[in-house]
Amino acid sequence: MSGDYLERILNARVYDVAQETPLEFAPNLSARLNNRVLLKREDMQSVFSFKLRGAYNKMAQLPPEILTQGVIAASAGNHAQGVALGAKRLGTTAIIVMPVTTPQVKIDAVRSRGGEVVLHGDTYDDAYAHARQLEAEKELTFIHPFDDPDVIAGQGTIGMEILRQYQQPIHAVFVAIGGGGLISGIAAYIKRLRPQTKIIGVEPVDADAMTRSLKAGHRIKLPNVGLFADGVAVREVGVETFRLCQQYVDEMILVDTDDTCAAIKDVFEDTRSILEPAGALSVAAIKAYVEREQITDQTLIGIACGANMNFDRLRFVAERAEIGERREAIFAVTIPEERGSLRKFCDLLGRRNITEFNYRIADESIAHIFVGMQVSGRSDVAQMVSTFEANGFKTIDLTDDEFAKLHLRHMVGGRSPLAEHEVLYRFEFPERPGALIKFLTSMRPDWNISLFHYRNHGADYGRIVLGVQVPPGEMTDWQAFLDSIGYRYWDENQNPAYKLFLA
Repeated sequence: MSGDYLERILNARVYDVAQETPLEFAPNLSARLNNRVLLKREDMQSVFSFKLRGAYNKMAQLPPEILTQGVIAASAGNHAQGVALGAKRLGTTAIIVMPVTTPQVKIDAVRSRGGEVVLHGDTYDDAYAHARQLEAEKELTFIHPFDDPDVIAGQGTIGMEILRQYQQPIHAVFVAIGGGGLISGIAAYIKRLRPQTKIIGVEPVDADAMTRSLKAGHRIKLPNVGLFADGVAVREVGVETFRLCQQYVDEMILVDTDDTCAAIKDVFEDTRSILEPAGALSVAAIKAYVEREQITDQTLIGIACGANMNFDRLRFVAERAEIGERREAIFAVTIPEERGSLRKFCDLLGRRNITEFNYRIADESIAHIFVGMQVSGRSDVAQMVSTFEANGFKTIDLTDDEFAKLHLRHMVGGRSPLAEHEVLYRFEFPERPGALIKFLTSMRPDWNISLFHYRNHGADYGRIVLGVQVPPGEMTDWQAFLDSIGYRYWDENQNPAYKLFLA
């Protein structure tokens, strides 16, 4: 089958709408990682993503009599723009079904390229089902975002360009995976001509359908996916893309939100371009791979596959990038509540740059300090903990504690003697209009809210920490409420940071 794809890719029609994007050297990243890091700049396409390649190739291969009847697609973003642009160039009509939660900027982008937008449902799955219904009713041709040989071949032209642009040995190519169309096309081409080059797939930890599927040996459908990297938020990979990934992908790497935010910053510092989260996954994986393998002087290529970033997410990205780069650590430090102890603690900090320092007197004998500081890496964090402990200051590293990073840093000092029978939970819900009110009104009115913290980070999910006074005899009813609301939640009652600062 690889021969079939080699021929398909060589004959793909993409350059009517796509450009051959640069393969750019990333000087800062390369210097930091002691390897040659090259970025394939698909974010520089006219729709700021690679998606127009596959969409256009699929439409260009249709018989004229089929093409003139029109095409339809379901998408919340990049694929939609590719289909709309391709249809306009080929002189046909395109209907794009998008979830009602799609940001207005993406709806406007599709309309500006000639697409007719139909808003339907809250999720991609809802939009997909409605698009399939309209396909049958209107006798249109459905343009699949990834699970189609012509779409895969269109994306594979990226692999063809890479080998033409860089003719020296390549250690590995890192590719973000949503449904798998991009990596399937790139891998089918590169593995045929340079089988020694590794193809490494990248997914977010909360949208890892391909990772789970490859491990299980069959396609796994996720019950839900994280939406921060919305360009790869796919619950189930394609049939054909899964087959190709089984054949060609050497390994998978998972990265978290903080790693992704740090990678967005890395690319910005080298290019002054701002990638969307999905577009930066490959860079996050390159950093993780180099740290794990301890390689030097190798050529590593990351596909910068998209730059359709929502502006309101930039605040969240900037806030989390320092932690993702392992340049900030957060600690809870307990010191004696006595004269001179705070000075002694500050002397231990030396000339380090303090990013946060929260303290409130709450006890006659001990004080709890919430402190953030810049560090040079994980080993530096461990050394600081050892230093504090050796000087008699009990320390907890909170750098990887979501509760501490998202909420506690804004709430230190919130103890209350009135909070009898308080239980503390974190909740996460899709950030859409009315969701917060829906959550609050769904709770029994006789349960008193004793603590509430919410902050809009411009992220994919709204996050709440909630303290509620629930008498011991009503805990069964409380658990029933938790099970009924349909939101992800975490019991934080045993969280050490909660015990130190709030309980």
